[in-house]
Amino acid sequence: MTAQRVPQPRQKKSQAIAAFRSTMANAEDLCRREGAKLTPARRRVLEILAEEGRPLGAYDMIEKIAVATGKHPAPVSIYRALDFLLENGLVHRLASRNAFLACAHGHKHEEPVVFLICEACGTVTEATSRALHREIALLGAESGFAPHSQVLEITGLCRSCGAQKAAVG
Repeated sequence: MTAQRVPQPRQKKSQAIAAFRSTMANAEDLCRREGAKLTPARRRVLEILAEEGRPLGAYDMIEKIAVATGKHPAPVSIYRALDFLLENGLVHRLASRNAFLACAHGHKHEEPVVFLICEACGTVTEATSRALHREIALLGAESGFAPHSQVLEITGLCRSCGAQKAAVG
């Protein structure tokens, strides 16, 4: 399994900057290859998610744009940008949080994605697994099911919070 922690506020600034640059470069490359347009609105939504480094709801993004520009964008414009970013694999939606986050991997759209979500600190680790991809394909084939979205959200405690709980407890 390949795991990559989504940059969190407590992460080193250099790591967060590198993650931001990587996310934006990946988006620009993908759009260039696919002939898709990364409009200013789409870019701004992706920048917010990449800068924040944690899941955000659409209305959180509206507030961040309002603080930065003095104007509240219409929710529909944020959702349209998110739809484009989701369709192109540049962001993920965490259903359990009704929130979105920038994709930390350059994985293919059909690959399964696993989110390990810490219940204590909110850290999200994004992981992919070729073995999991094979198992899901096998499960689907056995039952005649063709999966379109393969997203797993697993909640628990991250290493740091687990160690703190063990020390206390």
